Amino acid sequence: MKRKTKKVLLVVAIIFIILFVAVKIMQSSIEKNLEELANAQIAPVQLEQLAAGKYIGNFEQFPLAVEVAVTISQHEITAIDIVEHKNGKGKAAEAIIDDVIAAQSLDVDTVSGATYSSKAILKAIENALHNQPQS
Repeated sequence: MKRKTKKVLLVVAIIFIILFVAVKIMQSSIEKNLEELANAQIAPVQLEQLAAGKYIGNFEQFPLAVEVAVTISQHEITAIDIVEHKNGKGKAAEAIIDDVIAAQSLDVDTVSGATYSSKAILKAIENALHNQPQS
């Protein structure tokens, strides 16, 4: 009986160690992705070169994912709809769309406390405006 208990404890210990290592690897990957996102540059957009229409774009960098629909009319951003936003705790970042529309620019401050999601939304908008408008 004692020998069986030792085997069970050994198996449990090995499983625990494997899970611990897997979690550490995943955590390191997430931290690296978020650091890259924090340092990502947002390219300026030339609104005067964009035709009227709805532009769809997305940005994904684990653990965040954003899809937006940007409406351009008479070379101005008139609406930004967030189609999808997998954000963890960054829901507050969605307020950045009002700043983008008001500034008519992607050169806006990120939302405090939601920097990563703010950057992901800005990158999705940037990507949308580099696509062709939807018909």
